[in-house]
Amino acid sequence: MLLTRRLMLAAPLVPAVQAAAQSPPAEPRVVPPRPLPAPDTISPQLRAYVAPPPAPGWNFVPQTAEAWRGFVAATAQAVMPDVSALRDGFRLTVDSTRIGGVNVFVITPPDIPPENRDRVLMHLHGGGYVLFPGEAGAGEGMLMAGHGRFRVVSVDYRMPPDHPFPAALDDAVAVWRALLAEHGPARMGIFGSSAGGGLVLALLLRARELGLPFPAAIAPGTPWADLAGNGDSRNANAFVDNVLVTDTGWIRAAAALYAGGRDLNDALLSPVNGDFTGFPPALITSGTRDLLLSDAVRTHRKLRQAKVEAQLQMFEAQSHAQFLLRAAPETAEAFAEIAAFFDRHLAR
Repeated sequence: MLLTRRLMLAAPLVPAVQAAAQSPPAEPRVVPPRPLPAPDTISPQLRAYVAPPPAPGWNFVPQTAEAWRGFVAATAQAVMPDVSALRDGFRLTVDSTRIGGVNVFVITPPDIPPENRDRVLMHLHGGGYVLFPGEAGAGEGMLMAGHGRFRVVSVDYRMPPDHPFPAALDDAVAVWRALLAEHGPARMGIFGSSAGGGLVLALLLRARELGLPFPAAIAPGTPWADLAGNGDSRNANAFVDNVLVTDTGWIRAAAALYAGGRDLNDALLSPVNGDFTGFPPALITSGTRDLLLSDAVRTHRKLRQAKVEAQLQMFEAQSHAQFLLRAAPETAEAFAEIAAFFDRHLAR
């Protein structure tokens, strides 16, 4: 009786399904304008960031190399108060030095637990491969050191307009090679978000080409894994994400600037096109409003298809990389998950 009722309910849908299967691809669906409230299913601290519209100038695209340099400098200056607050709030020691000939920041928490004393995490910062040079890029590394109580090496890799691809990847490889000379790979992990997440994946692809060992685990947050702009969320979350906003904003220009004329589908630029066979366990983080949500989902599926242990943690209502917000409790939750993931997979 129940089966008969279900068939009766489904019967009106059958002609529509058959027609859809036989017809040419449909025209894009038009979504009507609608209000987009900040939900009450997130913390009040996060709601304060979710509710506002995109910041003025979200679609500003510098037109010259000099304009890019000015944009980078202004953006770095804007984030430094938060970076300083992280350093001071967690009582971190941040040492500027060079490893493998590359500028890095070695971030050390005041009390490293015994199980983490021989472990090292390498951090690759975000910013579209263009933004956040110097200590401005080390904020995520400070969050990891503060919440997870790991020693973190944050890589201040070279960036365009002066140093397009493959400068950032070469610097990441150089630091990884130098760290391998001092630490066993079983005691190391690599993490980073946005462009940093994409660079984590590209680094592993390049390490395999060079015969370098992989780390014990990786944590690419909302990885910019497809610079060519493919994926459903690039349209579905356009103007829903109040950080990146749309794929036609400045990130399209940043992708072209970083690639320096190279095909954006190249796996070392868009690692979702690469071979993930043999990759170490991975934890990927994103949010439901993230413009790059599809990059995270596709990366996760690609890892699982390659038989890699991979987890995807999602946060309610968050736009791109908003799990890095200093004052939101969701940030502590995200980094507790990432720290526990590394703890499970790194040797002691």
